[in-house]
Amino acid sequence: MHTRRILRRTRTGATLLAAVALLVSGCSSGNATSSASSASAAAKEGTAVLAPLPRSTPEALTPYYEQKPVWRDCGVPGFQCATLKAPLDYADPSAGDIRLAVSRKKAEGPGERLGSLLVNPGGPGASAIDYLQAYAGIGYPKEVRARYDMVAVDPRGVARSEPVECLDGPEMDAYTQTDFTPDDEKEGDTLVAAYRKFAEGCGADAPKLLRHVSTIEAARDMDIVRAALGDEKLNYVGASYGTLLGATYAGLFPDRTGRLVLDGALDPSLSARQLNIEQTAGFETAFTAFAKDCVRQSDCPLGDRNTSPEEAGRNLKEFFAKTDAQPIPTGDADGRELTESLATIGVIAAMYDEGAWPLLRKALTAAMKENDGSGLLALSDSYYERDADGEYANLMFANAAVNCLDLPPAFDSPDQVRDALPDFEKASPVFGEGFAWSALNCTYWPVAATGEPQRIEAEGAAPIVVVGTTRDPATPYRWAQALAGQLASARLLTYEGDGHTAYGRGSGCIDSAINTYLVDGTPPPDGKRCS
Repeated sequence: MHTRRILRRTRTGATLLAAVALLVSGCSSGNATSSASSASAAAKEGTAVLAPLPRSTPEALTPYYEQKPVWRDCGVPGFQCATLKAPLDYADPSAGDIRLAVSRKKAEGPGERLGSLLVNPGGPGASAIDYLQAYAGIGYPKEVRARYDMVAVDPRGVARSEPVECLDGPEMDAYTQTDFTPDDEKEGDTLVAAYRKFAEGCGADAPKLLRHVSTIEAARDMDIVRAALGDEKLNYVGASYGTLLGATYAGLFPDRTGRLVLDGALDPSLSARQLNIEQTAGFETAFTAFAKDCVRQSDCPLGDRNTSPEEAGRNLKEFFAKTDAQPIPTGDADGRELTESLATIGVIAAMYDEGAWPLLRKALTAAMKENDGSGLLALSDSYYERDADGEYANLMFANAAVNCLDLPPAFDSPDQVRDALPDFEKASPVFGEGFAWSALNCTYWPVAATGEPQRIEAEGAAPIVVVGTTRDPATPYRWAQALAGQLASARLLTYEGDGHTAYGRGSGCIDSAINTYLVDGTPPPDGKRCS
């Protein structure tokens, strides 16, 4: 399991969430303690500030900025694709190029075209092109699609843009089944060996690329894409990790920042360990909400109406311990059983969207009552993007590559993890131990981190809408408050609810505020709250 793995809101997969009910919700306006200004004091504690780049384009980069995309058919009705080039190393453009895959769906009309709207679903490592073609290009509100060319670029190292590769399918099966809550030194050594093998596989595939997949480089790539599209400013909707990518762009190019929506925000000022422990607490909050809902249902295997969330959590932990001692059959064609690690990931996968809670109840009931682990295995496979043939998308590889380059590792050794276990278990009695050990993955990375925690202020940028969900598991609400407190032009928009991210998830209040901003340029008032 990888922590600080900030995932897009569709992480559990379109097929799993097809039955999600969209509720018409109310909203209110106000600023109280959730406004951007109220979070600014905490955001200004002694962290470096991301400095903007010079406005003039360096001569060595001019050829990249003068590119024009040659659009071709994608094989997906209504969409076009192109390839653009960016320098592998911005500090030395002569060192070679990297190819960036781009896709668009032209503005549908009616109405005057407003330019391009880039979208990114998060990850890091999620394919923006897949997201565009499967959802954003056809599912975004009509008033937005009418006025914008909907555009996506797979960031460097991701999917179609020279993807990082690390392990083959069987190797990934072994990796994902590794026990990430070691009970003794031998199991701890096994976990470390798994992390080392994963890292060595990534380093062997493309050692030069691995040094140049940072968020800052991906943000600079977006400016090349903006120029190639003929847009004076970048208009952008980023979810989850996509908020870090968008905020980084604004910090580097504030004068080229157009209408930015950052939904499910990250706090760029936190260290890797801080991010991990706060995300751990976020998943505990989400599990508490799930448990409260579960015990009210007749088919909840964690308890009944008299069961507290704490007791439900203990019941789940007991189940995890049983799978650690004796994995559960799944009927999997490749012979995989439901191990503790796969069971835990299956539960975590369903925390991203409350629409998946009925699926999780059913999967837990089958596993706990009927000794059938197939449902939890399916949730886990969806999380890891493992297909029916046993092959994995490059999501996990790119995720580690970007995260391990962006920040120094959370821990230097297994002993540091053991020392930190009480803090993680306090943050989440259910998931804390696993999250702590998972934060060890970057310790063995073959490339040293080039980034560091930093505040992003983007002085001079147009209004930026930062969206936070109060019970978001993957990007805790506090992160949205913190980012809004850093960005000079932020407007904090709050959704009081469950799940990961808010736009397009059924709140008419949220959707109306964002659509109005994208189409008319009028941002919501800072501190607006929706439910």
